[in-house]
Amino acid sequence: MSLPKGLAEEVSKNLVMVARLIDEEPEQAYAYSRIALRLASRVAAVREAAGFAAYATQKYSEALAEFRAAKRMTGSVELWPVMADCERGLGRPERALTMAGEPEVAKLDKAGQVEMRLVAAGARRDLGQLDAAIVTLQSPELASSSVQPWTARLRYAYADALLAAGREDEAREWFGKTLEADKDSATDASDRLAELDGVEFVDAMHEDEADEVDEDDDEADAAEVAAAERASDQAEYYDEDDEEYEPLDEGSEADIDVTDEVVADLDDDRADDKA
Repeated sequence: MSLPKGLAEEVSKNLVMVARLIDEEPEQAYAYSRIALRLASRVAAVREAAGFAAYATQKYSEALAEFRAAKRMTGSVELWPVMADCERGLGRPERALTMAGEPEVAKLDKAGQVEMRLVAAGARRDLGQLDAAIVTLQSPELASSSVQPWTARLRYAYADALLAAGREDEAREWFGKTLEADKDSATDASDRLAELDGVEFVDAMHEDEADEVDEDDDEADAAEVAAAERASDQAEYYDEDDEEYEPLDEGSEADIDVTDEVVADLDDDRADDKA
């Protein structure tokens, strides 16, 4: 709402594409996030979206910078767990553990605190401290019989840690409990159980058919990413308050309508949806 109407529409269209693509096509989502970032770097929601797109493509340093910027703009600690996980991604599990003990954790809601526990357990595993990771995950939320949005992931992490520690029977039990809570199949608990039981699955699709499908998908993906990157190259981005970024050269082209190709693609998608 802080942007002029036309610019706000351009930015929002790119954010829609980030949300649409981030799970299945993270590289494309990242390309769209860069366009939104160049157009509206002073909007906290844009910085947050850019952070998650960078995080999804394992650009952890960039993601951490964006999350820090969003936190500075809003004053919220909501992103604290994912910031700590970025430290893990950068090979700094000790920093993640330090963050797990900071006062910000007490300000998180229940979901955020569970997420922070998962990150801390992961950091312990990064350091080879399997027993400590298992203890970290043992909590009232893990023991609870009620199913919450975080239940499946928490149980899965616990089962995986038990298996890594060689406690196979307990791991099988907790993978089973994960499966009970995982109504949306967000984890591969069923596959892990089958693997423990020695069950193997055979892909019914012939290799040549699979290769043909992959080639078609790759060509379509490459075309869309190229369009987004061409648009991104034309946009101007400079946040004078953020040390992580530098302004583009003065000779760079700047135009509010840099996303015409991307927006056209979005309009085509909408037309197809209506049809």
